[in-house]
Amino acid sequence: MRALRRRTPRSRTSLRWKIAALAALTACLVAAAVGVLVHLWTAQDIRSRAEAQAFNTVYSAMDVYRRTGALAEGAELDPPGLPAALRAPADDDRHTAYDPAVHGNLGPSVWGAQRTAGPGSPVLAVRINTNPELHTLSRLDVTVTVASLVALAAAVPLAVYGAGLLGRRLRRVSETAGRISAGDLDARTGPTKGRDEVADIAAAVDLMADSLGRRLGIERQFTADVAHELRTPVGGLVAAVDLLPPGETEDLLRARVRDLRGLVEDLLEISRLDAGAEQPVRARVPLGAVVAEAVARTGHAAEVTVEGETTVEGEDTVHVETDPRRLERIVGNLVVNAHRHGAAPVSVTVGLAGRTVVVRDHGPGFPADLLRHGPRRFHTGARERGAGHGLGLTIAFGQARLLGAELRLDNAPDGGAVATLSLPPD
Repeated sequence: MRALRRRTPRSRTSLRWKIAALAALTACLVAAAVGVLVHLWTAQDIRSRAEAQAFNTVYSAMDVYRRTGALAEGAELDPPGLPAALRAPADDDRHTAYDPAVHGNLGPSVWGAQRTAGPGSPVLAVRINTNPELHTLSRLDVTVTVASLVALAAAVPLAVYGAGLLGRRLRRVSETAGRISAGDLDARTGPTKGRDEVADIAAAVDLMADSLGRRLGIERQFTADVAHELRTPVGGLVAAVDLLPPGETEDLLRARVRDLRGLVEDLLEISRLDAGAEQPVRARVPLGAVVAEAVARTGHAAEVTVEGETTVEGEDTVHVETDPRRLERIVGNLVVNAHRHGAAPVSVTVGLAGRTVVVRDHGPGFPADLLRHGPRRFHTGARERGAGHGLGLTIAFGQARLLGAELRLDNAPDGGAVATLSLPPD
């Protein structure tokens, strides 16, 4: 059994690329934050150093002016571009002011000024051009940007590689869980590298598989023990019923004993399938003929249609390598299930080209729980599906798995249950 029904695949983004994109975004944010902080800090440092230089230059120029009456290089009296804040103070203390205006070749500047002799006297001022330092700041910004891009180019491949390692470990755990879900209870992830959350998940999946295997083992052993214990008394009941005189009571008891014997035989068959004791005996047989004979053996009415190449006499020319007894068992169970839980008409379509057998009825269809979880023993699904012990589909799936075939259950758009058996290629 590979799947109960086909599901439409959904597009997904690999965890590797999600982690790589997150790493790239984080690197970009860090680079941007570092670049902004470096720019602001450097700009503040340039301004602070320019203010200190202007303050000291005014001090030296004022000393020269008071001693000699001459202006030192770069010093001016009441220059026209002097900021208004430096013209207003009446004291003779030294002051500085930042001028963001650009005048010709002079970029943003820091002015230093001091009155020469008290209120109303001329203001001696010097101007410190920060344009060279700002040019250096621009080159620093470019350098930081290039370095950030280089770091990003190196970080993304490393992130992809690291995410790939993590993705492979997670994929290994996912594949193990998928195999367990498909019925392979011996699947295990095994030890994984590292001691992290992925290793914890892998250990939890293996522990779950061990626990599930033990519980199913107990259930299977119980089923086998019950079937074996019941076989002898049921055989005695069959023999005792044969001794009863003919009549209505005898017919009723015979029918009930026959049902009980069928249940015991089904339980024994399931226990053998669970234990892996069954092995297919393969032979080349005509697919259409085997299916038609299987339908006839059920005693139920069903229209058999063979699609594909046939001879003039109506015999199919396609032979398959399979176990005919188990194939008949699967088809017979599907037809009986269609009559018991569905409604007539029941049709069986054999696709020779695709090696498929499709059994369809026109009843209420398979219940949603059955389509989601597959057949369960002693569980027939919805109430409208009728009475039964729920072993027919379980046996059909077990025999299909033994033959390497795929058995899918679905509901037709216009109503009715559809079971599709796809045989493997020879």
